[in-house]
Amino acid sequence: QVQLVESGGGLVQAGDSLRLSCAAHGLAFSTYSMGWFRQAPGKDREFVAIINRSGTNINTADSVRGRFTISRDNAKNTVYLQMNSLKPEDSAVYYCAARKYYSSSRYLTDYDYWGQGTQVTVSS
Repeated sequence: QVQLVESGGGLVQAGDSLRLSCAAHGLAFSTYSMGWFRQAPGKDREFVAIINRSGTNINTADSVRGRFTISRDNAKNTVYLQMNSLKPEDSAVYYCAARKYYSSSRYLTDYDYWGQGTQVTVSS
């Protein structure tokens, strides 16, 4: 079975940093573009950051640009989201997603697999 397992979430204070990891199982990781999305209570799931197969092409949402960095280690079948200067509005469940295509996408519907999410809570 294909599984994407997020980890690294937690409760932090505003201004702190956190690194999320997403370990992929049951798929040829290097053939998938990857993305991070988040969903706060009462809100739609939104794009955060995306990365292509090789890790050479990335894009981040305007709301996190300059603070969040997406990366991947294909040897470890893992994609990361380094989150710096966290703000309370960053609080959400963060989801990892995989897309079986060489290019990444900002759109939820383009992704084939999703993890269960990891909670990030940023206090003031």
